[in-house]
Amino acid sequence: MHLYEDLVAVSRSSKLLAGIEAKERVLNVQNRRRGVAARRGDGTFGEIIPGAQAITDPGYVVSRGSIATVDIGTEVKILAKAMIKQIDRVISDLCNQVSQFRKGGGSPICVAVVGVNHADEYTSYEGDRAFTTTGRGGYLHPIQEAAAAERRLIADAKPAFDEFLILRYKATNSPPFPFSWLDHANTKLDYAAILTRVSSKYQQRF
Repeated sequence: MHLYEDLVAVSRSSKLLAGIEAKERVLNVQNRRRGVAARRGDGTFGEIIPGAQAITDPGYVVSRGSIATVDIGTEVKILAKAMIKQIDRVISDLCNQVSQFRKGGGSPICVAVVGVNHADEYTSYEGDRAFTTTGRGGYLHPIQEAAAAERRLIADAKPAFDEFLILRYKATNSPPFPFSWLDHANTKLDYAAILTRVSSKYQQRF
């Protein structure tokens, strides 16, 4: 939801802004397209169905509603631990989602946002039991797997998307549950660059 708000904030596509202001382009209220059988994405934005109601939430500029087409499709994945163990599934899910966005025709701008944990350790929970990574065997710390996971994502998933953003963060998932960006300044620049490129693509395609 905030990605689309940020596209408005950077104000680089007059077509995008005009569609949002007229409530002709909206964030999909159900992440589904009427009449198109496709797996929902994490955030889809497109042309509202004629006659459908556009809902504008307080504090937001981009309205929500039922859409007929996908202009921009966004898929989000978060890798926190055991990254290499699940990397094949994550890559498959990402690439398959691009096909889902394109079902029903059109030329949607496909965006991936993938969080990769760089913490020195990570704790997971099963009921009342806590499991903290040891750095050995199948319990490697996130920082031990992050670089390899990122290489796989860039090689095997990134080519399927128009824009691919890796968010490098640190989170241990243990009290007091600290969170930080690995490099906050560069994260801001990478995100701003993608907002600019998505805006440019929107101006060209729509």
